[in-house]
Amino acid sequence: MWRASAGGGTGAISRAEAVRRLADTPHLLLNAPMVGNRLGLADISGLDLLELHAFVSPATFLVPSARGLADSLGLEPPLRDQDEAAFLQQAAAALLEKLSDRNWPHRPGARESLERLHRRGWLWAHAVGEAMGATPAAADLFTALPEWTDAPPRLPPLVRTHSEAEVLDTLQRLAGDRREPREGQKAYATAALHAFQPREARDGPNLAIAEAGTGIGKTLGYLAPASLHATETGEQVWLSTYTRALQRQLKAETRRSLPGLVESGRVVVRKGRENYLCLLNLEDAMQGAFAGRPAIFAELVARWARFSADGDMVGGDLPGWLPGLFRRGTALPALTDRRGECIRSACPHYRRCFIEKSVREGQKASLVIANHALVMANAVRARSEGQGLTRIVFDEGHHLHAAADSAFSVALSGGEAIELRRWLLGPDRPGRRSGRRRGLAARLLDVTSYDGEGGTALEEVLHLARELPGADWLSRIGAGEPEGPIESLVAAVRTHVLTRATDEERGYSLETEIAALTPGLPEAVDAAAASLSRLARAMIQLRMRLATLAEEKPEWLDQPGIARLAAAAEGLQLRLDLVGAWQRLLARVTGEAEADFVDWFALVRAEGRELDCGIWRHWLDPLKPLGQAVLTPAHGVLVTSATLGDPPEASAGAPWLAVAPHIIRLPSPFDYAAQARVFIVTDVERGNTASLAHAYHALIEAAGGGTLGLFTAIARLRAVHARLADRMARAGLPLLAQHVDAVDTGTLVDLFRADAHATLFGTDALRDGVDVPGDALRLIVFEGVPWSRPTILNAARRAAFGGAAHEDMAVRHRLAQAFGRLIRAGSDRGAFVLLGAAVPSRLLTAFPAEVPIERVPLDIASARIRDFLRRDCAAPSGPLGQRPGMGAVDPA
Repeated sequence: MWRASAGGGTGAISRAEAVRRLADTPHLLLNAPMVGNRLGLADISGLDLLELHAFVSPATFLVPSARGLADSLGLEPPLRDQDEAAFLQQAAAALLEKLSDRNWPHRPGARESLERLHRRGWLWAHAVGEAMGATPAAADLFTALPEWTDAPPRLPPLVRTHSEAEVLDTLQRLAGDRREPREGQKAYATAALHAFQPREARDGPNLAIAEAGTGIGKTLGYLAPASLHATETGEQVWLSTYTRALQRQLKAETRRSLPGLVESGRVVVRKGRENYLCLLNLEDAMQGAFAGRPAIFAELVARWARFSADGDMVGGDLPGWLPGLFRRGTALPALTDRRGECIRSACPHYRRCFIEKSVREGQKASLVIANHALVMANAVRARSEGQGLTRIVFDEGHHLHAAADSAFSVALSGGEAIELRRWLLGPDRPGRRSGRRRGLAARLLDVTSYDGEGGTALEEVLHLARELPGADWLSRIGAGEPEGPIESLVAAVRTHVLTRATDEERGYSLETEIAALTPGLPEAVDAAAASLSRLARAMIQLRMRLATLAEEKPEWLDQPGIARLAAAAEGLQLRLDLVGAWQRLLARVTGEAEADFVDWFALVRAEGRELDCGIWRHWLDPLKPLGQAVLTPAHGVLVTSATLGDPPEASAGAPWLAVAPHIIRLPSPFDYAAQARVFIVTDVERGNTASLAHAYHALIEAAGGGTLGLFTAIARLRAVHARLADRMARAGLPLLAQHVDAVDTGTLVDLFRADAHATLFGTDALRDGVDVPGDALRLIVFEGVPWSRPTILNAARRAAFGGAAHEDMAVRHRLAQAFGRLIRAGSDRGAFVLLGAAVPSRLLTAFPAEVPIERVPLDIASARIRDFLRRDCAAPSGPLGQRPGMGAVDPA
């Protein structure tokens, strides 16, 4: 650790000295939570430059490192660790200097924000006030934001048949002078065209399935026919991805290739409501619902909201590192619509709502970029309204199974039931200032005021909603004191699981089959079923009354009021569908199993802490409801990925359709024999943390960093990180880690991408969120074979779909996906390492056939990796300012 004094002197200090000085005096810091992690402190206070940047340049991208800050401010980056502490002084001065610039673009609202931050005790307030000087007043945030406007309904699309020549011309135009379309990319684009031709059969879509190896150029390959079709016919095309990383890449590609469509607002990104800032929640937070550090976070979010392009808090222009500075787990969710509390048109900020604006922009767009979950939900909802999504591209199609598995599942649990209660009654926060204007009563204020029958129906719904779990339900069932029939059911399920589970002491989630019910559980099921039946009847009565009022249009009900009633009725129907699914699930508990479903009891735990409990139901094959509800009604669907599986049509839901798909498989153009190596390290003892840490250290050192370390268990990741972090830092090889560093995954990837000597540890799922071409990623190390977790659901699917062969296919797919992260361009070189002596040879077909694969001890693997990468991994010598939290400055 390095420290610079106010006078400019810099010196190394010990960990103990750093802890003592930080406790005595606020210091200039860069990313305080990461500094705290390095020092073993849960929380530290100081003048964090990231907070200052969030005030000075809201809604502006920044890699949260010294190098990132230097690039943002136009400063020379520090070349050595010891230079970083002094650099923080330069950066602070440069940020403060921006405030006095007459052309500072973020001046609106700064005075009002600073006044509130000063009252909240923000450490930067005094310095910012002096630098900013006199600043004119600005309009209040909640009136300064622009209002959205409705658009007329979309016209029916034209019917056009597109020629291959048109698609190839479009592809050439999109590529421009940046690159010449390759033959494989041309073949891909013409194959994808099938999904955009007039539908050939009434009972299914034109289904194109394209498995195209990394490097083919899939994105431009499907943007060419998609944009041609949307422009020529006026039909909307949905571009669906699984990961936020690909959404960002896709939006960036449309900016480069389709600037006219983007600038005219005809390309938009749509996300679920829980991703966007809720202005009503923000107002509550600013008026006292938040205190301490979260209150400062709310003020900085308000600064950001004034300049944000779309209000997207998760993957949008809110810096991903900002929530982590303020206890990310509590502050961020409280500012979004995660609990279904939105009161829609009854909200005073409705006309400026980011969520509603996103919905309306999506309605007008030609190309809509979204994730699989939202596309599936919207397709089902639109179909029920007689519409539907007619043209869909599913990129990252290998994740369709996982996305459908989540989208079409149902759970009757304490956590799910309290969400319904919150939607009906509003939030229940004992001991905290309650949020205002929430719940069904707020949505239907007109009804309760003017319509006696409607008011009575509403009161009955609200009365029965109180039988659902309330706040602190987990504590009550843990103490054996449940309140109401649903809490009593959850308590009985918990008792059953703890009675039957075999690994209770390990602290992980527990699950049991629905069989041989323990005493008291059948009675709890019956009582819960009766309660839900009463609630459903009351909700039906209310929905029918709302429909009658909307049809009769009494004098007291204006047009906005009719819209509110319609929205409330729609919300009631969605919740009625959910309650109906719960009723069927309860009937199954005391009845017979259904062949299409897998049901089980579960107690969800993390590190020994109970999070939820209840009954879960998943489809045995979730591609069946996907085919029925999403694919069949569509006119054209393209499912594409680098690794769809064998056969690819099975991964795309084709077996559940009445139409035959068009299938194309294109190999990667990369020379894997020259560019890649695979090593199976045979002498690392599985389960031995010291041996695992030694192996990771040796391999990372051999590659000179640039390593992605993938783990199948968070506990092992943390254990290895704890052994290596200091050691790697001293060697100039910074170590970043998911589940350790207090920043979001996207920011970790940004930091990793920016430093060619960094290493990033993450869980197996991280393999899909990393796209790092070039030298920054040259080694992937998997701690072992990524077998599926031994759950009831996985066991049922394994038994139904081929036994061991099904599991092998799933593992090969994970390995192929991970390997695909390694080589992203023709100039890349990289090695892939699997740790474990007992890796079955049958799994190695996951890798391209031409890649050399060797089973060798650790020392030989390290030497060969060093030799293979020697032209790409010079010893750390350039700028090391990428590492956040390596220095501190005493500003006194």
